[in-house]
Amino acid sequence: MPAALPRSILFLCGMNAVRSPMAEQLARRMLPPATFVASAGVHRGERDPFVDAVLAEEGLTLGERQPRAMDDLEDDYFDLIVTLAPEAHHAALELTRSLAVDVEYWPMPDPTDVGGRREQIMAAYRDVRERLKARISRRFLLPEAKNAAD
Repeated sequence: MPAALPRSILFLCGMNAVRSPMAEQLARRMLPPATFVASAGVHRGERDPFVDAVLAEEGLTLGERQPRAMDDLEDDYFDLIVTLAPEAHHAALELTRSLAVDVEYWPMPDPTDVGGRREQIMAAYRDVRERLKARISRRFLLPEAKNAAD
């Protein structure tokens, strides 16, 4: 029996500039509209133009959305917090110590560590985007896909 889809998911990373906003936009497209999806960072970072570029390749956009910190969230209760960086994982475990919230760690590389030509940098951001798509699909959609294949 597949596990029920969480009603609300928070993607959390260090600065809410790269991995977590990418995960938020991908999950919003991939998951049912009834699933509330948000993202935040331990700290508030600066918007990253490479994120806009790799999301645009998927037909997605951040719109006017700016990075936000955990403290900026209007609602701090989520059924599931997915952390994408070690700092975020530690912060989520600290935050949820007295709450009944599931926390999952999905380690993702930081594409901002990659230098070189624009195409090399874009390749690193695309790699993270594809890893996030695959992980979201495996975690939330696989049971349905498996049942359809039976």
